[in-house]
Amino acid sequence: MNKMLFIAIVLCLSFSIKSKAQHKAIAPADVIPFQVTAEKSSFKGKNSLALEIKGEADGDRTLAILKNIDFHNGTIEAMVSGQPLANAGETARGFVGIAFRAASDASKMEVFYLRPTNGRANDQLRRNHSSQYISIPGYPWEKLRKEAPGQYESYVDIVPAEWIKIKIVVRDEVARLYVNGASQPALIVIDLKQGKNSRGSIGLWIGPGTLGHFADVKVTKED
Repeated sequence: MNKMLFIAIVLCLSFSIKSKAQHKAIAPADVIPFQVTAEKSSFKGKNSLALEIKGEADGDRTLAILKNIDFHNGTIEAMVSGQPLANAGETARGFVGIAFRAASDASKMEVFYLRPTNGRANDQLRRNHSSQYISIPGYPWEKLRKEAPGQYESYVDIVPAEWIKIKIVVRDEVARLYVNGASQPALIVIDLKQGKNSRGSIGLWIGPGTLGHFADVKVTKED
C-alpha cells in the first residue's frame, strides 16, 4: 500500500474514534434560558424550539444554553430561522445564531449570528453585514466594526422566516461559519477573543426584536 495513503487512512480512523457526535432534538427542558423564553414549536415542517427576548434585555446575553455539553473544538450544525417580530423597531434584522464555548452562567461566549433581512437588501452595505461574529465579554459588534471594519462580518444570501442551515467548525483560536451547505465559509475568524483554550456549552442565540426557531442541532467534539 502507498505509504501516504496508509497514513491518511490511519489519521481518518483516529479522527473517527476521537470524535463524538451529540444529536439534540431540543425541548425546553434541555436548555437554560437567559433573558429569553423558550417554547416548543412546529415551524415550516420541523419540530423546533422558538425563542423570544423576555422584557428589556441587558446586553447580548440573550440565549438558551444547552445542558450537559462541554465543547472546545469540533463542529456544530443546526437549522435556524430568524425574523423580526411584528412590533419590532426599524433596526430589527431577525438576528439569529449559535453561541459556542459558552459559560454556564452566560458570562462568556463566542457567537456567530445572522441578520436575515440584510441578505437581499437593496443597500449593498446592509448586505455586507449579513453575518457577524461577536465575543462576550468585551467585543460587541459595534466595537469590532469600528476597530476592524469588515473583518468580523460578511455577506451571505439568506432570507428571514426560512430555515437556514449553518455549520460552525472550531479549532483552537479559529472558527469558520458555513451557510446552507456551501463548501467555502461565509465568515472566518482567526483570533477568537476568549482565547484558544476556552471551552463551554452551545447556546441558541437571538438578538433584539427577533422570533427565532432552532432545530436539528448536532454537536461533534474533536478534542
